Amino acid sequence: MSKPANNLQDIFLNGARKNRISVTIYLTNGFQIKGTVKGFDNFTVILDCAGKQMMVYKHAISTITPIRSILFNAQIETEDYKE
Repeated sequence: MSKPANNLQDIFLNGARKNRISVTIYLTNGFQIKGTVKGFDNFTVILDCAGKQMMVYKHAISTITPIRSILFNAQIETEDYKE
């Protein structure tokens, strides 16, 4: 059985969620949302904004910027360099 490919989007969002890193989400209409990632799936991101939950559809997101760098798994980075 083959190992599923690592999805950078999931790794990035999960790193922000697990480390409680605040992010700014820029929507395609120019609106900005600041908060912390509480969860995500294939189509949405759940954000905690000032104590309120907000569900944002991924197709409406243009950019996600964390307030500090999100460290990726060193093993994943090593595998990418081998290819």
